[in-house]
Amino acid sequence: MKPMTALLSVTLVIASAAHALAEATPIHVRKTNGCGCCLAWMEHLEDNRFAPTGENMAAVLLVRYKLDNGIPQRMISCHTADVEGYIVEGHVPAADIRRLLEERPDAIGLAVPDMPLGSPGMDQSRRTESYDVFLIRNDGTTEVFASYPGE
Repeated sequence: MKPMTALLSVTLVIASAAHALAEATPIHVRKTNGCGCCLAWMEHLEDNRFAPTGENMAAVLLVRYKLDNGIPQRMISCHTADVEGYIVEGHVPAADIRRLLEERPDAIGLAVPDMPLGSPGMDQSRRTESYDVFLIRNDGTTEVFASYPGE
């Protein structure tokens, strides 16, 4: 390969990588230290053009954060994220977060309560459970935003 062609190839690769990073949506994840499923969910986000940052919190402070930001107790899971003014609670698939950001409903955000097997970050085994992603309205009511069947 000629030096000029090699330089052009390297420049295109760097420009492409920079463009991909520029398109990644920042999302801040609050979690407890050492939670493997939280880290796996953050990897799922990275694989789907999000740029997650993590913040470890003591469990009691994390629960307080959730409640103070409108997450109903029945919707609580293991981690809480902030993205473009919305709260995302638990193992919400990246596609549903994208849909939330595109539709921009008047709501607090999304939640997958508990930690259902097969949801992003909880997909380490062959077993999967059916689960729903809930939209949390500003008054604390919820409605199904998306559903995923188990096997």
